[in-house]
Amino acid sequence: MSQSTTNRGLAALLLACSAIAAPLQGAAAHHSFSQFDRTKNLVLKGTVRKLEWANPHVWLWVDVPQPGGGIVSWGLEASAPGEMSRNGGWNKHSLVKGEQITVRVSPLKDGRPGGSMGQVTLADGTVLGGRRDGGGPGGGAGGPPPGGPPGGAPPGGPSPG
Repeated sequence: MSQSTTNRGLAALLLACSAIAAPLQGAAAHHSFSQFDRTKNLVLKGTVRKLEWANPHVWLWVDVPQPGGGIVSWGLEASAPGEMSRNGGWNKHSLVKGEQITVRVSPLKDGRPGGSMGQVTLADGTVLGGRRDGGGPGGGAGGPPPGGPPGGAPPGGPSPG
């Protein structure tokens, strides 16, 4: 067998392996729901700090007043924007900063102020689609994004400010 025939065969094999492995990357990279406590359904009342309408998951930041004073910022994860639009009637303008809302949440198991966003009710009684159990429109998937809001909120990513 010539060297060029061997090289072509090896290249074909590598191409075939890449084609098989490529779709698996997304599946392996996707989060599980294991960090959310699906046995708990919290109802939070607070003020919209920010709605991050971006893939792979929408994030809602809510400032929740505490009984003894002070505010805790909650980072709530939902599903992808497209899924929320199709299944819950959401869009990037559904919530605005400063708006008073009530939201159902499956909290993080580790006790940090974050969770999987569920049904949201506006001050006027309008209900934005989502699962009643706090699982979000399609459920959240990962826990707070890297670098949560300042002041003791979930650690991790994009700041809500």
